[in-house]
Amino acid sequence: MSRQPIRPPIRQHWRALLGLLALMAGLLWSGAAQAHSSSNSYLTLSAPKESLTLRADLHLRDVDLIFDLDADRDGQVTWGETHMRRAELASWLDQGLQLSAAGQKCQLGVADLQASEHADGTYLSAQWTPDCPGISDLSSAPLTLRYGLMFDQDSLHRGLLKVDLPGFQSSALLSPERPEAQLSQADSSAWRVFGRYIVEGVWHIWIGIDHIVFLLSLLVLAPLQPSRQRITQWPAAQQARPVLIDVLAVVTAFTVAHSITLGLTILGWLTPPPDLVEPAIALSVVLAALNNLLGINSLKRWRLAFVFGLVHGFGFASVLLDLGLPASALVAALGGFNVGVELGQLAIVLVFLPIAWLLRRTRFYRWVVVAGGSTAIVVLGLVWTLERVGWLA
Repeated sequence: MSRQPIRPPIRQHWRALLGLLALMAGLLWSGAAQAHSSSNSYLTLSAPKESLTLRADLHLRDVDLIFDLDADRDGQVTWGETHMRRAELASWLDQGLQLSAAGQKCQLGVADLQASEHADGTYLSAQWTPDCPGISDLSSAPLTLRYGLMFDQDSLHRGLLKVDLPGFQSSALLSPERPEAQLSQADSSAWRVFGRYIVEGVWHIWIGIDHIVFLLSLLVLAPLQPSRQRITQWPAAQQARPVLIDVLAVVTAFTVAHSITLGLTILGWLTPPPDLVEPAIALSVVLAALNNLLGINSLKRWRLAFVFGLVHGFGFASVLLDLGLPASALVAALGGFNVGVELGQLAIVLVFLPIAWLLRRTRFYRWVVVAGGSTAIVVLGLVWTLERVGWLA
């Protein structure tokens, strides 16, 4: 008479259970928020005529969150409606941007407000000619830019700063956690650029909820043994080695694929339409989670990781292009960003996999994490897809 394997009660792994619940809740909450409010502003420091120029471009949709610009209530924010509030807008912009040179605050002066067109719509464009007292050589003076626009209204908002000064090119990603960028020519060496872009790569993968959810969708079945039954009936893996090989194959395939399209796009050899890339990334999340539920390609998930990794590489490239790449250290910036993305992925795997291994024998893991989590991800991915193609406001 055969004996049934004893399933360990969930209470034996309550810490792992709570950790996984917190991880799932955080990802789904962040994903739902990101589907509606992710936004970027574009900041530029340059010296086109040997005088320092600061420019900030913010989407009218984002500015409307603060100023309620739609005066006629037709659901569309026009430049005419925006221009009527120019005095308030100029004051708000001055309060949210602070530039210093060599420790001394620069006077921004009067903002020149214009409308500018970007791929995703009309932006409010503000330009200043700052006066930085006592600074004669812009290329050698250490600069500090503090950015505080939109963070109180949208925690996912990011300021993408590009610096293009004589003999000095740089970039930075500004966020509620990192609202200040310190810039100097000493930071333009290849090694400094490499290190800075590692940080940008790690940060991007950690705030890119769609990339994280896609990766976890591919990894969630790893601690289980595939069978012809429904996924809720799959037995737990008995040995760690096959699980680690499976995870390594998935992560490696994803890494190789997105590195290919990231590099080709940055070098200008591929130019995918931006309005197709983001919906395609969202659709890849849907298909990866559906694969978990339907078991279409359960044994070769690394193939899915490679195919859809090519698409995610275009998304990484768009972020890197928005940040701006220093021409003098292009290889260092590209390499650093890619290393940062891999380190960010590795951290996610190291958090998720031990918890999944501990819970793999429980009904909770198969029913709630695999089946329930994959179903939630399908819904979330569909919302992202519809929103990114403009069918869902």
